[in-house]
Amino acid sequence: MKVTEKEVSHVADLANLELTEQERTRLAKDLNSILEYIDRLNELDTSNVPPMAQVTGGASDNAMRADELRPSLAQEAALQNAPDASDGFFKVPKVIEK
Repeated sequence: MKVTEKEVSHVADLANLELTEQERTRLAKDLNSILEYIDRLNELDTSNVPPMAQVTGGASDNAMRADELRPSLAQEAALQNAPDASDGFFKVPKVIEK
């Protein structure tokens, strides 16, 4: 699958990025290079390669905290120091102007 400059422009518009023509060309080339490499990797026979172990190890090695239900901050307390609030929500300035 080839990525076109038109597709790069579309994604840049969605991300609200302004790209020059040279940047669009370079990004399309870079993305196509990455996709070609992935295609090459997909051609490898991995049927005899055992699955990798989890990064965190076994259950006894798990260093993450237990997932426990704990009380959260009350809405009134969260909004107490808010510079601006409305109807129980934080009021923030608009950041997208498209």
